Amino acid sequence: MCGLSGFFGFGSLGSSAAARTVLESMTTAIVRRGPDSAGHWLDDNSGIALGHRRLAILDLTESGAQPMHSACQRFVIAFNGEIYNHLDLRMALERDSAAPSWRGHSDTETLLAGFAHWGIRGTVERAVGMFAFAAWDRRDRVLTLGRDRLGEKPLYYGFQGQGAARTFLFGSELKALARHPAFERRLNLSALHLLMRHNYVPDPFSIYEGIAKLPPGSLLTVPLGSSTPTIEHYWSLAAVAEQGLCTPLALSAAEAEHELAALLSQTVRGQMLADVPLGAFLSGGVDSSTIVALMQAQSSRPVKTFTIGFDEAGFDESPHAEAVARHLGTEHTTLKLSGQQAREVIPQLPQLYCEPFSDSSQIPTFLVAQLARQHVTVALSGDAGDELFGGYNRYLVTHDLWRGLSKLPIPLRKLLAKGLDTLPPQRWNSLITPLAGWLPKSLRFSDPGQKIRKAGRVLAAASVDELYRGVVSHWGPASLLRRGAEPATLLSGNRPALAGLGDIERMMALDALTYLPGDILVKVDRAAMGISLETRVPLLDHRVVEWAWRLPLSLKIREGQGKWLLRQVLYRHVPRALTERPKAGFAIPIDAWLRGPLREWAEGLLAESRLSRQDIFDTALVRRCWQEHLSQRGNWAYHLWDVLMFQAWMDEHRPSI
Repeated sequence: MCGLSGFFGFGSLGSSAAARTVLESMTTAIVRRGPDSAGHWLDDNSGIALGHRRLAILDLTESGAQPMHSACQRFVIAFNGEIYNHLDLRMALERDSAAPSWRGHSDTETLLAGFAHWGIRGTVERAVGMFAFAAWDRRDRVLTLGRDRLGEKPLYYGFQGQGAARTFLFGSELKALARHPAFERRLNLSALHLLMRHNYVPDPFSIYEGIAKLPPGSLLTVPLGSSTPTIEHYWSLAAVAEQGLCTPLALSAAEAEHELAALLSQTVRGQMLADVPLGAFLSGGVDSSTIVALMQAQSSRPVKTFTIGFDEAGFDESPHAEAVARHLGTEHTTLKLSGQQAREVIPQLPQLYCEPFSDSSQIPTFLVAQLARQHVTVALSGDAGDELFGGYNRYLVTHDLWRGLSKLPIPLRKLLAKGLDTLPPQRWNSLITPLAGWLPKSLRFSDPGQKIRKAGRVLAAASVDELYRGVVSHWGPASLLRRGAEPATLLSGNRPALAGLGDIERMMALDALTYLPGDILVKVDRAAMGISLETRVPLLDHRVVEWAWRLPLSLKIREGQGKWLLRQVLYRHVPRALTERPKAGFAIPIDAWLRGPLREWAEGLLAESRLSRQDIFDTALVRRCWQEHLSQRGNWAYHLWDVLMFQAWMDEHRPSI
């Protein structure tokens, strides 16, 4: 796990010495992604500069240092990530008599040998792993950027500067690009609309004008002298979902369970390969417990596992994790935190997330990563089980809601929405909570009053896709923002066809295309790399993803409960009673904190004078939500957190508007 940076075109930098100074500064900006060493390579003739920060995981010697040259000297690469099947690729190269005289045992060297033999696309299509890379072809004078299939590793790029100073910049994080003198630092108001809707900025957009994120599963090429990058997809989750449903697995439940257990065991075994200490996050939920169980089943010593707990009632999941750890026999570490300790992370967030990001579970994610880093350098996580196996409650809720709503005329739905909004959320909570035991599992969730308020705002949706977009939205940004306009995304005007997918499967696919890479994987990558911890996600092995999309929905969701088949694999190792409980997110009590210990901090960022001076937000709307939240007439915690995280980011990075 590492970080990369670079640029194409020395522009007005004047000399190779000046270019090297800039490259070193860009690379230093992401030192936490790779604290072990730095490398820099520049070519005066082509104007290409590649920088690298290394967190040594495989081949800790100098033979693993980067930027690295291929044995034939044609390719130079700066690489971030892990290729889990690189030893298999080496054997394939040797069978083809295409293997060089190996200098070490790093996966980067394997990639370069593959580039020379199969080409860049042919190599990444064979690779199993998570990665982002920049590779320079010295013969054809072409720069190629590549990103893994599901978007585990980040990669930003874009042309910046004018005239002779125009330069193509790229890097693992925006903070690296910002060190180049050509970087323009102009706020992308369209991206701000997306942030307010989703609490993250989805690819290909970034918070800065002229800078984009490379989409997952794609390669970008820029030939020398070109000002127009070309992007091609070598893998598509949308295509995988469509093809999977066309070629379903003809398996009984028992056969499917056996195949999934074998496939996940193989994947976990491959991801346990490391030359440094390795462990896992353990929340005690289905996903993380399954990964840890499979790790422990294949380990000769206790696996190191980590969780954090909170003093606040209702937010402490650590006893569940400890029970699973005891049963599996892991070497478990729990850190109990006070609210004050958790809140002390908040000032670090604008630097950790160099693009504004407002999923509040970023705080406990950082804390558990920080805990793990005291003991290990690599940690496996259970992310992606919900998107692959139908685990989110919102899938069934939206499906059932649409099935009823679609039968009603829109005027009647609007009248119903008005009725739902007549009672404040707290009143709805007091009415519904006593009835919770009588409700189906799919309709049991925390803070039902707020969910009802949200439901009222999406009742006029014209399709299930539009309804789902409303369900996963925070703000309707057009009502909040005074400038810019919301661009089309995969959830709106650029929806993929997803031919043949039913309503629930469409929601799962859209989450895997948007929420997973834009929120979940960003949250984990920045939190972990902020303290130099590599994270790995076994459920995102593309072979698992492709297999899961061939699985009938009836083996994913049964009797109102998601992840049915994944649970059966888990029950081979852990008693059902230890993990059967209502689904809980990695949550913190942001709503109470904003009314209490964070109130003064939030008031400063939401001050009427500041909002009016910025002229970005509808000042009256933000202030009204803030006052309603303080008086407990509404719970606007997550909406306000979107604005607060943007405001804190503005103070740290100071873009031009």
